[in-house]
Amino acid sequence: MMASIAVRLERCLVEFCHWMSSDRLKLNADKTELLWAGSRCSCPLLGDCGSALQFGVDTVVSSNDVRVLGVTLSSDLTMDKHVSNVCSADFYRLRQLRRVRRSLDSESAAMLVHAFVMFRIDYCNVLLAGVPKAKSDKLQRLLNAAARLVSDTSKFDRGLMQRMHVDLHWLDVPQRVKFKLVSMMHNCLHHKAPRYLMDCCIPVSDVVSRRHLRSARRHHLVVP
Repeated sequence: MMASIAVRLERCLVEFCHWMSSDRLKLNADKTELLWAGSRCSCPLLGDCGSALQFGVDTVVSSNDVRVLGVTLSSDLTMDKHVSNVCSADFYRLRQLRRVRRSLDSESAAMLVHAFVMFRIDYCNVLLAGVPKAKSDKLQRLLNAAARLVSDTSKFDRGLMQRMHVDLHWLDVPQRVKFKLVSMMHNCLHHKAPRYLMDCCIPVSDVVSRRHLRSARRHHLVVP
């Protein structure tokens, strides 16, 4: 089955290559990556057909993880690689911010770290919905380090959760992911999100054959 999927995908790529050549477009092989996503049992079934795809005169070799819009996706979709990359890169950035912390007043330091949290820790965190606690704990330690930087405290000072929840009004990482997901779903249901997201959010009550189910009365969405 996986082999037939690979063959169909290769045919689509050939047609797409002909379309590109007719419009005088060329594939940038240096920026093109191939990722086969699946379970640990299904991916080996691809065999040699999943190792690479021929795209016209260019050959795209598959890899275990690819980077898309700053998010590292692995073939097993566990987000391990993404969380590790975020933590390693952002702990380094926090160390750089701590060096200039003494030259900033409290308000400027808080503004700087708030921007860091929003654009680094919260970036695409919806993809972390449902991840195991071990992965969210890694990001929680990063968030704790950012809170210590704002409050100018050390690692073993007490009262960190009080400062984070009460003074900074920060949620913990699992709650931040849930809040972002709820906000996105609210926008989708109220037609304030992009069309490609709204098309994926179909209430059970909109399906004629399911309107009598309890899930329709509870305003659940259709799960593919």
